[in-house]
Amino acid sequence: MSQSKTREDIKASEKWNLEDIYPNLEAWEQDYKEVSEKVEEVRKFEGNIIDAKSLLSYLTLTEEISQKYSHLQIYAMLLNDEDTRVSSSQALLQRSQQLGTKLGTAMSFFMPFLLAMDEEKLKGYITEEDGLKYFEEDLFESYRYKKHVLSKEQEEILSHLGEALSAPRNTFGMINNADIEFGEVTDDDGNKVQLTRGMYSKLIEDENREKRKEAYKAYNKPYLQLKNTIASTLSASIKNNVTTSRLRGYPSALERGLFGDNVPVSVYENLLSSAKEHLDGLDSYLKIRKQRLGIEELRPYDMSVPLIPGQKKEISYDDAYDTMLSALQPLGDEYISLLKEFKNSGVIDVRETKGKRSGAYNIGVYGVHPYVLLNHQDDLDSLFTLVHELGHAAHSYYSNKNQPYISARYSIFVAEVASTVNEVLLIRYLLNHTEDPKMKAYLLNHFIDQFRGTFFTQVMFAEFEKITHEKAEAGQPLNAEEFNKIYESLFRQYNGESLVFEDEVKYGWSRIPHFYRPFYVYKYATGFASAIDIADRLLNGDHQTLENYLDFLKSGGSDYPLELLRKTGVNLETGEPINNALKVFEGLVVELNKLM
Repeated sequence: MSQSKTREDIKASEKWNLEDIYPNLEAWEQDYKEVSEKVEEVRKFEGNIIDAKSLLSYLTLTEEISQKYSHLQIYAMLLNDEDTRVSSSQALLQRSQQLGTKLGTAMSFFMPFLLAMDEEKLKGYITEEDGLKYFEEDLFESYRYKKHVLSKEQEEILSHLGEALSAPRNTFGMINNADIEFGEVTDDDGNKVQLTRGMYSKLIEDENREKRKEAYKAYNKPYLQLKNTIASTLSASIKNNVTTSRLRGYPSALERGLFGDNVPVSVYENLLSSAKEHLDGLDSYLKIRKQRLGIEELRPYDMSVPLIPGQKKEISYDDAYDTMLSALQPLGDEYISLLKEFKNSGVIDVRETKGKRSGAYNIGVYGVHPYVLLNHQDDLDSLFTLVHELGHAAHSYYSNKNQPYISARYSIFVAEVASTVNEVLLIRYLLNHTEDPKMKAYLLNHFIDQFRGTFFTQVMFAEFEKITHEKAEAGQPLNAEEFNKIYESLFRQYNGESLVFEDEVKYGWSRIPHFYRPFYVYKYATGFASAIDIADRLLNGDHQTLENYLDFLKSGGSDYPLELLRKTGVNLETGEPINNALKVFEGLVVELNKLM
């Protein structure tokens, strides 16, 4: 167990290269100045789009600025995430956000203007000016939002409020990444050291139960201490979302959350109900875990320790990368070559360092390449995280390469499919390449835990979001006590009687960054179910599935998510993929029980 390193200690090949976006800060400042000046040009179009030519000029200018602004904003975000303690990086990010608000304000007139235009008139403009054909689909998609767009004055006010409305998320981010100080734990030499996230991910899997308990208590300690502050930020975030949804005329915040992807509420509700109908498999697994660990009471800090002792292995980053390349062979030579190229080309920031943003993510930069943040810990979980994020990175690469800027950005809904297909291929590969019953049981245990975390836990989170937003819509108070009641009730429903409740559990809501991106987490569960379906067909050597899947990765945001998934053979509106995935889970539990 070692303390986190500084960035200077990490070799260059394991850090991303921001110079691929901007060679230096001077180049960033130059673009910042240019975008700032062009924001003023955008303002001049208000009231002056009078024909097809001026409409094309406006759209061409705003696309050019938007692409350049995205480079500014992403560069500042990545630089800040390298070390969230650095004030100059914080300032750069704030400046980019403020510029984004100014750009949004300058463009806020356009949607009300467009939706006031007769559709036949717009069709005439497109016929008259060939360049408008590039924007045609996007323009007509805007009419779907017609009843949710406010007046020009109201849109401008909301645009000005952009920074204030994002304050709860930003505040939680600073608390969670920069200010949080975990309690102390005992290292291998008997010394007290301050816990880090990376250490926690290892300690919570330690075979020594006292170490797990100590880490669990130390990890949760600051969240309990800050419960009222964090409850305030989460409550504000939910209320902001509810208020904005109401102002825009959506029946509910949930319907607003699903509107952009054109997903029916029935898909969300069916996900929740299907999960609850299949909790028996989860309960069976918890009973196996309790029995295998030989404990009288199964506690939350017992949920991550592998059930098969002695099988946990250190997996170096290089070995993890090689394993990934072998496991993803069903995706074809082109895909594998792309992942090989990513490794040493400034795409991936690998190691946990002091002040670095926690967790993992991928972000695509149009015209450059993807950037992947990891906090790699040389273990099996880190191997899965690598495979997951590289799935996102490949998706970004294919979309950006094959789509124009206007349709390159894919929905988060489909993003989770691309990452989870990789995870399913990995676990199937690992299971198929071991003859050792103990190792097979260990891997099955890991797969079940991944399923539990990616599906059941995310569905529980999704229900928490639904309930809290409905309470806010009904004008009911949201505070730490209320969040605790809701979270505890859901936790007990999803985990039954087999898992003994620890007081820290009810504060689980205080640790979840995704709650500040409303109605996001359910996409992990739908993505997981879709991925199991696609991966199983890929493993059966279905060439048509491979062709369709690669086309799906190249499609970006060129269609609605449910339509893109249908092209891969997955129809989420039927509920069949969800139920099939849950049957797979039940089968895994039965198989694990036999091996035990």
